[in-house]
Amino acid sequence: MARINTNIPSVIAQANLARNNVDLETRLERLSTGLRINRGKDDPAGLIISERISTDLNGIDQAIANTERASSMIATTESSLAEVNDLLNSIKSLMVESANTGANSPEERAANQLAIDSAIQSITRISNTATFGGLKLLDGSLDFNTSGLTSSTITKARVFSASFVDSASLSVDVDVINSAQKGSLFFNGNANIASNGTLVSSLTLHIQGPEGVRELSFTSGQSFSQIVAGINQLTSLTGVQAALIDSTDSSVGLVFRSNDYGASEFVSVERVDGPAADADGFQVFKFDSNANFPAFDGTFNWADTSLVSAKRDQGRDITALVNGSLATGRGLSVKINSPSLSLELLVDESFATDPSLDPSTFYITGGGSLFQVGPDINAQQQVSFGIQSVAGSLLGGTLVDGSIQYLTSLMEGKSNSVEENVRNQNFTHAQDILDKAIDEVSVLRGRMGAFEANVLATTQRSLQAQFENLTASRSVIRDADFAKETSELTRAQILQSSGTSVLALANQQAQSVLQLLG
Repeated sequence: MARINTNIPSVIAQANLARNNVDLETRLERLSTGLRINRGKDDPAGLIISERISTDLNGIDQAIANTERASSMIATTESSLAEVNDLLNSIKSLMVESANTGANSPEERAANQLAIDSAIQSITRISNTATFGGLKLLDGSLDFNTSGLTSSTITKARVFSASFVDSASLSVDVDVINSAQKGSLFFNGNANIASNGTLVSSLTLHIQGPEGVRELSFTSGQSFSQIVAGINQLTSLTGVQAALIDSTDSSVGLVFRSNDYGASEFVSVERVDGPAADADGFQVFKFDSNANFPAFDGTFNWADTSLVSAKRDQGRDITALVNGSLATGRGLSVKINSPSLSLELLVDESFATDPSLDPSTFYITGGGSLFQVGPDINAQQQVSFGIQSVAGSLLGGTLVDGSIQYLTSLMEGKSNSVEENVRNQNFTHAQDILDKAIDEVSVLRGRMGAFEANVLATTQRSLQAQFENLTASRSVIRDADFAKETSELTRAQILQSSGTSVLALANQQAQSVLQLLG
């Protein structure tokens, strides 16, 4: 080759040297950044998937922080509730002490009443002041909001969680399909043992209910009204109450009923001084079908085929559908716990005992505390939790003589105060209200503990595992392998040196033509 205008070997050497320089720069960049992919041209597909994984990691990292903060908030709330529990237990002790009237002076009972008032006020103060980072915890601001509740159907509603998916409110339909019932036994006023609403012969009855057992003796000539009064005087000891089937006609007969509704309630009436049904005609009946609780309006049908002889009858829990799902009934209360809705309702007596009534509808219009526990903002990765107020005026709601009463009714001057109960020798209602309040706080603490252990803690562990695995996956895709890159760097350095030398030789080769010129 004796041409000098174009030095092909030099061109080839320059091209290879340029490629070697680019390779050397790439190795130096990867070793200096620690990344295999620094820009899109390094690995377009790898860049796309690694950036997506980085987005997931950022979301997961924040979700882990969210669950940790939620756990701190729950722990703070639970510590305040523990103090409320202690105060309620102290009220219980004071009430039991005050009931011991034979060994406690009026001054001591008055002091106990002051202590109870102070404890209830402290509970309300805790409700108003418990905070977490400026967030009120127990004043009801984290409870769900409801509208459309009517006291004639739903007496009390406690919403624990609700999911609002593409909606600002949630409709709740309550349809009673089986009535709540008390244990009930019926005595025919037209039996041989009775005449015109009075007894024609003496008898002794064994009365038993959820609270205990008593025997009562009645003499001939006593009226049904006197029997009712005698049984009702011991209601607090037996859990059984009596009434005339028809208040306008005492000869119709008597009904013996348990105090409350539900399968745990019962009534047992048996004659102990003779056969249950003998020549004297004493016999009590129950409805074996338990289908329809009779209306005591003077039209009681003693010929009803479902009316059978019995000594004992058990109550029945309400059965209701809530948004089409079968709810768990207990007495007049129904509960439902599903991913979209969790609540407890206290149903009004008239609504709970009449399945023929139209369903009752109310709305959950927002509220509650919403926790974002996942990396994506959607309903599947959010959990709502309702924290009800524990103020004394809203705690322990219990039906008393047809109206709902709360913890503040135990304070001085109220119908269920210690003073009133000492005077009437009847702590039943006050004790029911207090026990309900203790129950509500304990259940709330239990729910919060279950939420922290079974939702937050497990979610946090799951997110942490995802974070570790995704970090490892991104590292495989994007991080530089230093062993490989240092080896490639050495190769590039050698090729650069050899390329430079070869280029020098190629440039010198053209000078050989000078020898032809002599």
